[in-house]
Amino acid sequence: MAPKPIGPYSQGVVSGNFIFLSGQVGRKHDATDLENGVADQTRQAILNIKAVLAEKNLTLDNVVKSTVFLADMNDFAEMNAVYAEFFDEDTAPARSTVQVAGLPLNADMEIEVMASLD
Repeated sequence: MAPKPIGPYSQGVVSGNFIFLSGQVGRKHDATDLENGVADQTRQAILNIKAVLAEKNLTLDNVVKSTVFLADMNDFAEMNAVYAEFFDEDTAPARSTVQVAGLPLNADMEIEVMASLD
């Protein structure tokens, strides 16, 4: 189960043959605090994404595009290693990774995805 949104937005919106998921940070569904460090936050964010997708009977295999937001691009390798645990290099979705000035809850990272309903 993904954590409830911290604002007035949906966890995911279906449009046509796609579902667009709001960004997920590394916070467990029953917690108010983030996981510690970029690796644990990345892992939890992806588990949150899996939970939102599961509500539509989808899996990470349905993800066609992801965007990773990092508070510090020096965390790229650590984030990427955890990301690779969930997305096989041969079938991984298209991805952009950008550094940002700040993230909700002072997170180290956030991931948003677009998934195909097919």
